[in-house]
Amino acid sequence: GRLSLAYGSNLNVRQMKDRCPDARIVGTAELPGWRLMFKGSKSGNYLTIERDEGCTVPVAVWAISERDEQSLDRYEGYPTFYYKKELPVTLHEAESGKAHPVQAFVYIMHEERKLGRPDESYVARCREGYQDFGFDTAFLDDAYEYSCRG
Repeated sequence: GRLSLAYGSNLNVRQMKDRCPDARIVGTAELPGWRLMFKGSKSGNYLTIERDEGCTVPVAVWAISERDEQSLDRYEGYPTFYYKKELPVTLHEAESGKAHPVQAFVYIMHEERKLGRPDESYVARCREGYQDFGFDTAFLDDAYEYSCRG
């Protein structure tokens, strides 16, 4: 298996358990130098992250099996809609609270996609995920304002 970073609807524990039966919560991390935003296509706008020095993004760290990863790939529209990138992060373990460096992969939407307004039900799923991990939902509100300004 591998470590996967979640910042959007994959924070939603209920949804993850459904989609990735083998997935285990390992802990949380931060992505300093990244910004959260909603981008997409005619079919809908979803969260993604892009480089931005002034920002940071809270993420959950999941341990997933190969089968889970294939299921996530399908859900994320990999490789057409999202691609995968390996990132070094400092994992804060859920159990022990210990912090140590790990390599994990994250799904990132292809950058040429346009900013846009997400569907309310998607935002609600993400918000529930933020609450599952005790993250500040202000990150979601900021992403929403940033993406809907245009």
